[in-house]
Amino acid sequence: MNIAITSNIALPVEKYGGAERIIWLLSKELVELGHEVTIVSSSKIRCNFANTLTLDLKSDIRSTLDHFDVVHFNTSHDHQISFPHIFRIGGNPAWGELLSQQSVFVSKNQANRYGSDVFIHNGHSNNLSHCASYPRDSFHFLGKAAWRRKNVKGSILCANKAKSGKLHVLGGNRLNFNMGFRFTPGFNTKFHGMVNDYYKLKIMHRSKGLVFPVLWNDPCPNAIIESLFAGCPVFGTPYGSLPELVPSEVGFLSASSDDLAEAMKNSQQWKPQVCRDYAVENFNSKKMALNYVEIYERVLAGETLNKEPPSLKKPEPKLLPFN
Repeated sequence: MNIAITSNIALPVEKYGGAERIIWLLSKELVELGHEVTIVSSSKIRCNFANTLTLDLKSDIRSTLDHFDVVHFNTSHDHQISFPHIFRIGGNPAWGELLSQQSVFVSKNQANRYGSDVFIHNGHSNNLSHCASYPRDSFHFLGKAAWRRKNVKGSILCANKAKSGKLHVLGGNRLNFNMGFRFTPGFNTKFHGMVNDYYKLKIMHRSKGLVFPVLWNDPCPNAIIESLFAGCPVFGTPYGSLPELVPSEVGFLSASSDDLAEAMKNSQQWKPQVCRDYAVENFNSKKMALNYVEIYERVLAGETLNKEPPSLKKPEPKLLPFN
């Protein structure tokens, strides 16, 4: 197949970028499967394994992209497109918004909340991490700490209650001016800012687990998948896709900081190799690519993926409870 995949930022990402990492890994796996891939973006792209095309994705792109077999959109656009295409829905579109009938969600939970059953989990490359045998003496948070829904303060609270090691925050600074003045205290917490893969893995390979008490229905957080690949169990809230991503053998879920702290105190019961084996089996990037190929083939055969335009079935609170 001749496949176009869109991106709204420059690639490759040097530091953290969840959706952009998925685009990169998916493109690479599709090429290795024998498909021709063109990454389309309005920003600069450096890529040695796929074609690239610079294009204003906010313009009318219908006549520019219609020669591809299928176009995989990761950006919002006019739904009235005649050529074969899909829309990957990586976030949570607002209440009342009607989505394309060619929408593909990133978890079962997310799809169900929008009245769909079409989803493909995010994947991660086996080559990007391994299960190191270093002593594990700390915990980590991974994500954009400035976003309240990611709840870095809740992570710090859990770590302080557990008293079982320092918390490393990967993806934020203690003092932040980008979203107003924010200062995040935490005497047992070290902020590392935005980090690259090498630095991130260096921390995760010594981590007892990911502390991830999110306050929203997180669709399919890459932080969880990456941490599991590095042999880290997950201590998080039971919201969004977390219950389907984190069974009891690789982590513990609760909306109570006391419960999470108690589980963190006993983190040794979750074995790093079990966590990694589970992630490799369920969330490897080749499996993700094969699942997308199946979706592309259905679209090329003329199938409409969703009978009705997906939309959020009921309003959701901005922040979910945590104590």
